[in-house]
Amino acid sequence: MNTTHFISSEILELSTIRDIIFQNKKIELSKDAIYKIEKCRNYLDAKIKNQEKPIYGINTGFGSLCNVEISKDKLTQLQENLVMSHACGIGDIVPRAVVKLMLLLKVQSLSYGHSGVQLQTVQRLIDFYNNDILPVIYTQGSLGASGDLAPLAHLALPLIAKGEVVYQDKVYPAQEVLSQFNWKPIQLKSKEGLALLNGTQFMSAYGIHLLIKSHELSYLADLISSISLDAFDGRIEPFNALVHLVRPHKGQIKTAERVREFLSGSELVQQEKEHVQDPYSFRCIPQVHGATKDTIDFAHKVFKTEINAVTDNPNIFVEEDEIISGGNFHGQPLALALDYLKIAMAELGNISERRIYQLVSGLRGLPAFLVDNPGVNSGFMIPQYTAASIVSANKQLATPASIDSIVSSNGQEDHVSMGANAATQCYNVVYNIERVLAIELLNASQALHFRKPIKSSALIESFLETYAGEVGFVKEDQVFYKLIEKTLHFIDDFYIENELIFD
Repeated sequence: MNTTHFISSEILELSTIRDIIFQNKKIELSKDAIYKIEKCRNYLDAKIKNQEKPIYGINTGFGSLCNVEISKDKLTQLQENLVMSHACGIGDIVPRAVVKLMLLLKVQSLSYGHSGVQLQTVQRLIDFYNNDILPVIYTQGSLGASGDLAPLAHLALPLIAKGEVVYQDKVYPAQEVLSQFNWKPIQLKSKEGLALLNGTQFMSAYGIHLLIKSHELSYLADLISSISLDAFDGRIEPFNALVHLVRPHKGQIKTAERVREFLSGSELVQQEKEHVQDPYSFRCIPQVHGATKDTIDFAHKVFKTEINAVTDNPNIFVEEDEIISGGNFHGQPLALALDYLKIAMAELGNISERRIYQLVSGLRGLPAFLVDNPGVNSGFMIPQYTAASIVSANKQLATPASIDSIVSSNGQEDHVSMGANAATQCYNVVYNIERVLAIELLNASQALHFRKPIKSSALIESFLETYAGEVGFVKEDQVFYKLIEKTLHFIDDFYIENELIFD
């Protein structure tokens, strides 16, 4: 098995990133990437030496200070001051998995040879990645244009031996860890601070992390809803391929196909039904889950483009002898995609909670609240409350962040994306969905016990047999949050053990 991923100009796929993460691969620059980085840096050094004309961010101030020229002997100080002054994030600490992705994606973006950084700067970021030295970054501070300035400043601080890092599960001053590895601080040259801070790697890292999670949750929602359908004595006819071929949305077709596969061979779904129709939360699983799949696909395309792009400013074009100040750091495409993803994932929770409600309602031969002796036992009454609370919170979090903008930098940066807020909100939504689906699995598994000796499909029976090793049938009331926690652990292990799922 290859334990190293080489950073190159080849398209970086979401499945490749998942492979890097789950196999804990090291990263290394390809020969082509090294050549491009060095060629661009040499070009920039020569340009500065031979030209007196001001070039934004290279020998000028930043933002509304873009017309202030900086002397050549102050260029290193200019870049270090930029990093220090912009490191003013606050709030919660960004999850380590996201920070590690930020390092990977920043290296990828700098490797194309349009940013003007030193090779040793990129190599130090790789050293941080490979040794799990993760800068401490905060969730609040980015407007999502001039890129993710504050978070990326915190990412860059340890390069100059400032800020803090997490290493071996402890927080250290960056200088201590650099000393431990005998690494000298990087002396930033012209343009480097701006190359490190301008960019969309905070939004992108959140987006990639959440897309991997969303693909997995989409699959799991199909599986758990299939268990619920069988436990509720639901009908299979609404999943017939003929229904979906006449309304051929890709996600809808895929969802119906999965449910049919999951329930193939089920005695329960094949038995005679007394009812003609099921509630929408069962009958319309393909339409609702499918629409979320199509949204995930849209967001996937946006983020795939972004992580294979150059998003700092200005951009350097060696062959064309051009240094152009543009706006590739603006996070609008990501902000819209993250807002869309928030809404779509929230809907997986909405419909899941409705299935939970149906299962505990004492319908179709199931006992009220899925427990013997209701009254003495409250049974699964309150897990539904918990799911309802989460779903309500998600409706608030799913309000679009991208419709807002606040003027900054004395009016120079007069429209911003707020994509960073969309990213952190989306993180909360997606992890909330996992909790709701865990509660549905807990309920559906319990409900299916009351259908014995009639069986579901071999696939579902096998899945639930494994799950019963964590959470078995609940005969009497007990401390339910422990059962939800165990279900969440079971779901996480299920992701890791199965190569999920990007079709």
